[in-house]
Amino acid sequence: MNADTSSDPTRDVVGELLRRIGAGDAAAIADLYAESVDWKLDWPLAEHGRAATPWIRHRTTGAEAAEHFRLIAEHHVPDRVDTTVERVLVDGAHAVVLGEIRQTARGTGRAYTARFALHLTVEDGLVTRHHVYEDSLAVAAAFDADGDGRAGNLTR
Repeated sequence: MNADTSSDPTRDVVGELLRRIGAGDAAAIADLYAESVDWKLDWPLAEHGRAATPWIRHRTTGAEAAEHFRLIAEHHVPDRVDTTVERVLVDGAHAVVLGEIRQTARGTGRAYTARFALHLTVEDGLVTRHHVYEDSLAVAAAFDADGDGRAGNLTR
């Protein structure tokens, strides 16, 4: 019996996306997104973002993906970043990436750890859906320069 060596296009694109995110090249990451993208973040007021976390907002185009990843890099301490991908689940065009991020907010120096789930859809070799579900309270607390790091007011 021969082993199945065929590739799974969704898994291949997701793997390449994760590799590019790890390398940190925002333009190369954005190249994997379609012209039109259903991009959402499970955050309070994500459509408008917060001044301390400007990358956290809904987007509609692949071109905006580069800005998202550039802003993340600008607002975190580069040598204090670690992401663990625990599992990638693929079902046809859909993939769910489960893991944990550990970063340090550049503005406050506070470290945080946040669990995440990333739901991606891949069509014709490009990402058309990017929905992030993460521990928004942990991220907000790390960037809460005016408070005690508990992010009591998420609506600023």
